[in-house]
Amino acid sequence: MSEVSIEYCVPCGFRERALDVERAVLNALEGDLDRVSLVMGDHGVFRVSLDGETVYDKDEDDYDVDDIVRAIRDRL
Repeated sequence: MSEVSIEYCVPCGFRERALDVERAVLNALEGDLDRVSLVMGDHGVFRVSLDGETVYDKDEDDYDVDDIVRAIRDRL
């Protein structure tokens, strides 16, 4: 089983975005994962990782919750 980590910038107000991704991941993949965790960060970070490998980084990808879930599913 696998672990998803959602790191988000607290000062930037990305908590709701992180919660939206967490909810979507759990709804779609809950039975395939051991853990989904929220990691508080700063400096504009918003990154989603699966088992330590980045599947989404706001600096490199367009934000789309469905795309993030698909990327995780594809790597499982």
